[in-house]
Formats: sequence, structure tokens, C-alpha cells
Amino acid sequence: MNHHRTPLFTALRNHAALNPVQFHIPGHKKGLGADTEFREFIGDNAFSIDLINIAPLDDLHQPTGVIEEAQMLAADAFGADYTYFSVQGTSSAIMAMILSVCSPGDKIIVPRNVHKSVLTAIIFSGAKPVFVSPSQDANLGIDHGVTTQSIRRALERHPDAKALLVINPTYYGVVTDLKEIVELAHSYQVPVLVDEAHGVLIHFHEDLPLSAMTAGADMAATSVHKLGGSMTQSSVLNLNTKNGFVNPQRVQTILSLLTSTSTSYILLASLDTSRRNLALHGREIAQKAIDLAEFARRTINDMDGLYCFGKELLGTEATFNYDPTKVTVHVRHLGITGYETENWLREHYNIEVELSDMYNILCLVTPGDTDNSIDILLNALQDLSRTYYQVNPAHELVVKVPDIPQLMLTPRDAFYGDTEVIPFKESAGRIISEFIYVYPPGIPILLPGEVITQENIDYIIDHVEVGLPVKGPEDRSVTNVKVIVEADAIF
Repeated sequence: MNHHRTPLFTALRNHAALNPVQFHIPGHKKGLGADTEFREFIGDNAFSIDLINIAPLDDLHQPTGVIEEAQMLAADAFGADYTYFSVQGTSSAIMAMILSVCSPGDKIIVPRNVHKSVLTAIIFSGAKPVFVSPSQDANLGIDHGVTTQSIRRALERHPDAKALLVINPTYYGVVTDLKEIVELAHSYQVPVLVDEAHGVLIHFHEDLPLSAMTAGADMAATSVHKLGGSMTQSSVLNLNTKNGFVNPQRVQTILSLLTSTSTSYILLASLDTSRRNLALHGREIAQKAIDLAEFARRTINDMDGLYCFGKELLGTEATFNYDPTKVTVHVRHLGITGYETENWLREHYNIEVELSDMYNILCLVTPGDTDNSIDILLNALQDLSRTYYQVNPAHELVVKVPDIPQLMLTPRDAFYGDTEVIPFKESAGRIISEFIYVYPPGIPILLPGEVITQENIDYIIDHVEVGLPVKGPEDRSVTNVKVIVEADAIF
């Protein structure tokens, strides 16, 4: 296919050049009705293509023209049979994957450290999750992927599962042997769905981990905006229909249910043009990011008190390969936390990192980086090292997560059930109806439908008391919690 073409973006530019008189939304009418300061900052070009699904520009909900052409080009670029654009991020694409294969009561095998969109889809669908614990890294204090062995055990115990979801790669860039897992799941006639939010570049360079489509997975939700150059909230959903587990028409219907009818053509155009750039120059721009990241990694590892993992991490089932553009800096030996490091870099060098946890910060190196941006980061980390090395004692690395609680109700039934609010410290033995996450390491400790244990309570309160962020519950202080109402016995 001719990847120099951008059918959607070209149609938008041509339409804007005609300067039509608009009696349709959006009401800013090419920016004339917008706030003056905002219009001057954004520019008239952006307003000129901020349009809706009028006939010349096709309709994302039922594409038959330029959007359909753009999606076909994207499918070719990503090695997929079908590709659908998402203007509501990878979260919407992940939900569409799950909702297209799971019905109420169906089982889905998922890692415990999944993104909240997976859990949202489980609630919407009424599916029953079968959780698999990820492998924990006792040296870094982070989670890796699930192992083939753990997936095999889950499939043996639940051969009636309707789907398996895998993360490829993890937030920190580490992957398991996805091809082996796909082959194992397919031997049980179970489709494989992949959260590939952080894997757009892996499609375009042979030295990066295997992409979901290349590994034979059935669906993969990929954030083009995270690393591939499109605008925030623009993603794709790739389908492999060769194994017969996926119905593309069903997926399109589910996506349409989840997607706004006022789809952003600016976001769609950025997907169209980013596909062009990746298809024509993907290997080149990925190589640039790899080279910059590897230079940063070598330099960081020469700094006192800092460590950035690389190929030496590989060799286990959970660490089959990794994406070197994810630069994880372990700061524990400086006697400070990742949270403190993030704030220090912001305050002293105006640097914003992707995330921080108790022991690490994560810096994403992308095709948008330059020698200059990497030098700024390295100079800042060198200053950090000089400031803190051997000043404070190193923190003891402790990463302990309570056992996965017993699931008594499906997350959907618990989320929508009759609830009451009680003190969290007195909630042992009750069924929770909301989420509680603790960072680090980011694994949900309690999900709707699970039985709260004293171990859960102690673990969460310990983290709250030391000031670590707890997310999920309506009561952000976690003083109270919503639980399922227990009906009185009738005699």
C-alpha cells in the first residue's frame, strides 16, 4: 500500500481550503466564535480542521470513505487484518476488546496489575476475572509480566475462560514470551487480548520486543499518542482474525457504543499522519530513540548511587525481553524515594518524568527526544547523585503485597449492589464494592466483590500513614469504605 498517502488528513485540508459556510457544529465556526486568546494560541489551522462527520469527511462509527482508507493503511502498517481508530485513548480500545468477547458470567484471565480500564470493562460486561499474579522484582521493587507457567495453571483450572489478557510490554518496558503464551492459549481455544499501550514502536524495529500482531495475538490496543507521535487520546485497536476468535463487525459495534458521536477529527488526522511517519520512517526513528536511551543508560550507570537496568535483567520467564527506550532509574541507594526524586527534578531542573514509585523514576525516551534533552536529564541526575550519595542511608527495599482476596461476587454485581459505608478499620470480612489501589507497586489490593481481610486493612493503612498515595475509594482518606449490605437472616 502507498503509505505516503494520508487520505483523512488530506481530505480535511482540502475541505478547509474550500472555506465552506458552516451551519453545523462545532459552534466556534473555524475559530471565529472561540475565545480570542485561545484562538491566537492554538492557531487558525487547528480550528479549520476541527470538524465533524459531514459527508465528505466520513464517519468513524460506520466508515466507508477516507476514514476507512486511513484505517486500512494503519492495518497494513501494524501488520493487522483490521485496525480501528480510537479518539478516547487506549482505555476505550481495551474496553472494546473485552466487551466484544465477554458476556455476563464469562471468565477472563487477567494479570492482577492491569490498567483500570480492564477492570472497568469487567464491570460493564459482567465478566468474572481470574487473576494471575505478576512476577515481582525483589531488587527493583517493581512488577514484571505474568509467566507462561502461571498462565498454564490458570488455563488448566479454567479451560472455559472466554479470553486471556496480557500486558506487552509493562509500563517499565519488560515483556514475557508473548508468542509462547499466545500458542498456549490458542491450544485451549482461548483468544488473547493484549494491552499494548506502551508498545507502538515495537512494531517497527527488530531489536524491540515482539509486537502482539507478530506474536499472533487476536486483538491489541495500542497507544499511538504515547510514543508514536500522535496527539493525546488517539490510539488504535488492531485485530488478527486469522484464528477465527474475533468478529470484526462485533468489535466495530462495541467501539461505536463506547465512542462519542462528536469524534475529534484533529485526533483522527494525527493518527493518519503518525501512521504515515511510522510506516515510512518507523525503524529510523525507533533506532534514534534506542540510541539515545542506551547512551543515557550507560551514563546513568556510571553515577554513584544510581542504577538503570538493561539486558542483564533478562533471562527469566517474566523478563524475556525489554524495551530499552524505557529508562527506569533506581534511586534507593541515594537514600531518597522515587517520589522525592520526581519533585527534586521538577523543582531544580524543570524536568517532568513519566512516573515515580518508592524506589524508581521512569523516563520515556521517544523519537521526540534530542541530544540536548538527554543531556539535560543526565546533568540533573549527576547533580542528584552528588547531592544525596552517601548523605542518607539507603532505604530497605520491601515490596510485599497481600494475597489476592476471595472473590465472592462479580465486580459488576458488587459495584451496582446495595451498599453501606462503614469504618475501614472495622471492615474485615465484608465484601467491598469499590476499588483500592496502593502505589507502589500499583497492583489493586481490593476490587468490588472481594472479601476484605485484616491483612488488606493493615497493608493499606500502613501505606496511608507514611503518605503514599492510595487511589480508588470515594473516601480519599480511606477512613471509610463502601461495602455490600448484609441482609439479616430470616427465621
